[in-house]
Amino acid sequence: MKILFATSECDPYAKVGGLGDVIPSLAAALEKMGHDVRIVLPKYGSINYVSQCETVGGPMIVNMGYGTEFVQLLQTKYRGLTIYFIEFNRYFARHRVYGEFGHGYHDNWERFAFFCRAVIDMCPFLNWAPDVIHANDWPTGIIPAFLNLHIKPSILNNTKSVFTIHNMAHHGYAPKELLQFAGLYSHYWHPFAMEACGSVNVMKGALQFANKITTVSKTYAEEIKTAEHGYGLDDVLRYRAKDLIGICNGVDGDVWNPKIDKFLPENFSTKSLKGKNTCKQKLQQELGLSNNLNIPIFGVVSRFFHQKGLDILCNILPNVLKNMNVQCAILGSGDQHLEWRLKEIMSSFSGQIAVWIGFNERLAHLIEAGSDFFIMPSRYEPCGLNQMYSMIYGTLPIVRATGGLTDTVDNYNESTGTGTGFVFNDLTDLALYNVIGWACATYYDRRKDFEKLRQSAMKKDFSWSKSAREYERIYFATVN
Repeated sequence: MKILFATSECDPYAKVGGLGDVIPSLAAALEKMGHDVRIVLPKYGSINYVSQCETVGGPMIVNMGYGTEFVQLLQTKYRGLTIYFIEFNRYFARHRVYGEFGHGYHDNWERFAFFCRAVIDMCPFLNWAPDVIHANDWPTGIIPAFLNLHIKPSILNNTKSVFTIHNMAHHGYAPKELLQFAGLYSHYWHPFAMEACGSVNVMKGALQFANKITTVSKTYAEEIKTAEHGYGLDDVLRYRAKDLIGICNGVDGDVWNPKIDKFLPENFSTKSLKGKNTCKQKLQQELGLSNNLNIPIFGVVSRFFHQKGLDILCNILPNVLKNMNVQCAILGSGDQHLEWRLKEIMSSFSGQIAVWIGFNERLAHLIEAGSDFFIMPSRYEPCGLNQMYSMIYGTLPIVRATGGLTDTVDNYNESTGTGTGFVFNDLTDLALYNVIGWACATYYDRRKDFEKLRQSAMKKDFSWSKSAREYERIYFATVN
């Protein structure tokens, strides 16, 4: 099949969250299965790969509702995949994907509507007709609507759309002018199309017009059909329920693999965990934690957002550090109040907790490898990747039972000694404190169980091959 991924993020070119990791990994898995898979994203100002790109033809016409614009199409190769960049400086020359200083760009609706139309016009420009355009989250949410039009390029008459929800919380609200700007018919301004609360809801339009809808875990597919997690679109998702499928994300084994990880001071596997102790010692030294391999390290690598539940962790951390013989290694940034609270806790417990504000790819790998436990108290988690990274590295996840965390982590059963982590239900101070205490007691008092859990976690298969097969079935079902 010919499959085109349209996305606002794609590692290593532009990455804000998990979407950037998922796109190249899934695309590469599908390419290995024999499909012609290509990716298109905007050419942001932060992408410094121009020297490796080649220009595709002359200027490409983009047909907007107000007239035509000219863009440059660039092309490169990554992991055997063809990657296209839409270069249009008015919208994409900025050095951030969505916004700066905690605020989205005021014209994001214009930027990504323009990108969606450019994706549509790219196909006749290349004389290449994909069987499926796979759109991802609201920045590409107008593509299914374009493919629903009778005035689309004739080369796309048989092209179908698959739309993946990576995070239901972000809808892409826009003024009514979006319809005229993008060249969409006025009848799209309707509650059964793209109108919602007096605005255009791009996510709603994608859910209405995509041939198939996927999301990134089976549990999340059920959760978003409820009022609590549907963010006002649960009725649309219930209406499209037969076309909504949950497929758990996979892990890129070329990047996250303790046997070959280039960021680690020593590699390791289930056969020998000596390298994991080396990573733990290196983590303690680098972050200024007390050098003691017998103390469990609880790691966190996360964006500091309300979704992640780290405010609850901040509430209990002082008591955890005071009452339990543990250490904490935390990497992330975001909410400035959370950053301040964590720094304050670090100043009171020197040698027990280290907080690194920002992002550091090497340190993220070292925390995953050198920690004994990994904390994810998420309010919601469509899929989550860090809990899978953790298990692969023999670091037991402590997760709230929501979304993909439920689907991927098997709760520890004390009576049998089985499981791959620790799962709790209620996002309260007491519940999180107790589950951390449970993990700590397992480390100290049930050491055989702890080692058994670690081995079980490392042996779980989170490769993309199974998930890619599920997407393949959806693509075939969509076009046939």
